[in-house]
Amino acid sequence: MFYLLSECADPTALREQLFDFWTRKELEPLRAVAFKGFSDFQTPLEDLLCVLEGCPGRQKGKATTMGHSILMEFERWRRTHPKVTLQAVPEVSKLGLQRRALSLLTDAQPSFMDPLIDIYQLGNLDRSILRLHIFKLQAVNCYREAALLSMKLELQSEVDMEEMCVPLILQDKLPMAESFVRGHPRLEERMVTLLDSWCRPDFSIAQLRRQFPRLSLSKHQTDQIQPKMLSKQVFRLMEKFNIDPGLCPNSVYKRKSDSMRFLMYKRFVEKGMSEENWRDHVQSTVADDPELQIQLVELMVKYGGMVNAAQWSLHYGLPKDRLPFGVWDTQESLPPSLREVSKGCNAESWDPSQAHRDRFYQLPITRDHVHFLETLEGLQRCRDIVLQPGCIVGVDMEWRAGFGAVSPQQRVALIQLAVPGQVFLLDLCAHGFSQHNITVTFIRSLFSATTVLKLGYGMAGDLKCLLATWAQFSEEPLKMEGVLDLLNVHQQMQRSTSSRGSGGPRCVLVGEGPAEKGLSLLVQQVLGKPLDKMEQLSNWERRPLRTSQLRYAAVDAYCLLDVYSALSRDPASFGLPQDLCSISSLQTEKSKEEKKRKEEKKKQARRRGAHQESDPAPTLGPEKSPQLGEDSQSPLPPRMAPQQLRVVCDNMLQGLGRYLRCLGVDVVLLENTDDHRVAAQLAQEDGRVILTCGQPYQTLKSQVGEGRCIALDCSEKARDQAVRVLKHFNVQPTQSDIFSRCQVCNSDQYLKMPRENMTRLLKERGFLQQQQQAPVPPEGETWDDPPSPAPFLAPGAPRYSPHCRWAPLSDLDSSTLTFPRGAVLQLHTVPPGLLPRIPFFFICTGCGKIFWEGSHFSRVLSQFQEVLCITEDTEDTLSFSTQQDRPLTSDR
Repeated sequence: MFYLLSECADPTALREQLFDFWTRKELEPLRAVAFKGFSDFQTPLEDLLCVLEGCPGRQKGKATTMGHSILMEFERWRRTHPKVTLQAVPEVSKLGLQRRALSLLTDAQPSFMDPLIDIYQLGNLDRSILRLHIFKLQAVNCYREAALLSMKLELQSEVDMEEMCVPLILQDKLPMAESFVRGHPRLEERMVTLLDSWCRPDFSIAQLRRQFPRLSLSKHQTDQIQPKMLSKQVFRLMEKFNIDPGLCPNSVYKRKSDSMRFLMYKRFVEKGMSEENWRDHVQSTVADDPELQIQLVELMVKYGGMVNAAQWSLHYGLPKDRLPFGVWDTQESLPPSLREVSKGCNAESWDPSQAHRDRFYQLPITRDHVHFLETLEGLQRCRDIVLQPGCIVGVDMEWRAGFGAVSPQQRVALIQLAVPGQVFLLDLCAHGFSQHNITVTFIRSLFSATTVLKLGYGMAGDLKCLLATWAQFSEEPLKMEGVLDLLNVHQQMQRSTSSRGSGGPRCVLVGEGPAEKGLSLLVQQVLGKPLDKMEQLSNWERRPLRTSQLRYAAVDAYCLLDVYSALSRDPASFGLPQDLCSISSLQTEKSKEEKKRKEEKKKQARRRGAHQESDPAPTLGPEKSPQLGEDSQSPLPPRMAPQQLRVVCDNMLQGLGRYLRCLGVDVVLLENTDDHRVAAQLAQEDGRVILTCGQPYQTLKSQVGEGRCIALDCSEKARDQAVRVLKHFNVQPTQSDIFSRCQVCNSDQYLKMPRENMTRLLKERGFLQQQQQAPVPPEGETWDDPPSPAPFLAPGAPRYSPHCRWAPLSDLDSSTLTFPRGAVLQLHTVPPGLLPRIPFFFICTGCGKIFWEGSHFSRVLSQFQEVLCITEDTEDTLSFSTQQDRPLTSDR
């Protein structure tokens, strides 16, 4: 039933009638009454403002406001009454209406902005009036509305950028701040340099709080204002707005500093980078920045030892007062032959050593069948062979690793094409070769040829770099036909393995010995030996390429042919269909189905009014442990030893990391200053699983493979988190795994030193009182006698053999008390009073820490009994250890 209106409708009465319909959600009557009411208005534009000024603002449970619905109906009505415009209003009343319309633009009515600007032509108002209203919005903390109004009225250059953008950024509205400055180069540059200034080490958010005292910031918002978060945004905006990196020195320095720490880890801890590669990247990263040079020397003290640190300090000519303690003295003691940084070995043989052949997959063709192409003539010979119908081609690409690089775009430096019996290496760094029309046409023809089967592994990254190399492929998209990505095949193998139990190829995430990953793991599973990835992170833009680089590049492409051949001969034994090329289409269909399922889950969650995402982080919490695959009913992975699990713990889980190290798990701990992206880099490069908690999970899980990022409950104790991780991966440590890895530095190599030798050292270095007599060493045992790989031994206790590597006593330099990797023996941590009752000391060769027997071992046994693999012999040992209370400890 409709209310009747008088000929000249009263705006207040109309608003009350419309409100009645609005509260009852009777939209059709509301539209009809509004349409008639607008027609009955004597001064429609003025009466509309009277209606809107009394409308309620945002209401709980309402998607839109009542005022917005009225404005939409007025716009519809106005289309049938084109004469109702602001120009028809007398000049004496026009400014008043515009001011009233402007006053309605507040945070309570966010949807009023566009229609009111259009109806009342607010863009024509005097700029000083508009600026004054924006200042008023800022004064009442309506920064979003102030920014929106400024953008719509194009006032960005007339208001203070910092006053507008800083509150938006502090309130976690950086996208809004980006929109505010976009299209204004001066403002873009000012905002990016402002963010960079917040990356200074001495910057404090308290400065911003004092500048904007009315802002109330949550912990999450405060956590975003820190260098490791801001520097990522600075680099993203530098690329987006084309800002000169020289204007952002703080962010550039932080990225290079982070890269330096990563390079140190790769070279000295993981030993996954050759000396030549590491040196190339370090020198490129450090360049002529004195602060980075000093940081390099400081890191060398920690990772490479005093001698290496002294050599690098001499190389850069660093002043004495900036050097770490001991480096200058080491410089002075170096002979002339050791005063320069090692240049590495120049002479390389194409044929690897026998040890290398025994350990890694080898290229089955000779050197003369590997062709390095840098001319169009050579490319034509390659084209004639590769594009033959029915040809199978292994395709791989190399580009320079972006350590410390400002631009994330990476261009292909080398393309490897392998056919049976030959490998072609296309040098895209050759002048005039890569951008020649013949080269571009060949690449386009190769990937679009339906009669040529192209094999790759993880080709999405290759194609991304191709687009960065050749802009032509963005303008005219590259057609991909006849391509088989063996990554999809590998994933299908893993799913088949999981569904069949423990037989078949082993899991992608972990393995025996050093964990393999990606293509290297696939080659090991199919052909029996992994790839040697030492040259993977080479500087592929440097010419000439070393022999080891050429061999690595050829192997990476040729192994694809051998893997495909082996899989094609007996696909069923690997859990694969007869037609391997069908796997790609199956993957596509599955991804579509998965996307459809996720969308349906989100719809159901919205219908239920859920406040959390439909795809939450798989937290290892009290109720349930997530599986690595999608099927929550899938069986546990095969039982594994702690040494097989390799993880990287986010800096929020350092306690968990130390517990896992205590049980023998290979754990990298992020430092408090490390960016979360370091965890993703380590996971991608080293085959590690990321353990994290909280918000970083959402970012990290998208950067690594499925199941390779696990979230834990931060409210749990570190011990309980460790138990859940071990159960999740079916890791069953034994008594011999406890303390088999250093909790401080993650090294698994110890030196066992008898009491007599330790006493002698303490006395020589002045840590032992003269009246204390050193015990006489057993007959026949001297400093140079390397100990046998004997187990830890407590007097009267069973022999204990940890699963670790043993170093001979000769590894310790008796003059400098340093190990080959530079760690210094920490004699000062040994109390002299321990000597009479401790027969052996155990020294970590990675950091120089000294450990001995105590009570901590029994505490660890009792803490983790539920996950320890206990045998009958072990039970006897446990019982004895409890009685004697003298097992191994990490006391120091």
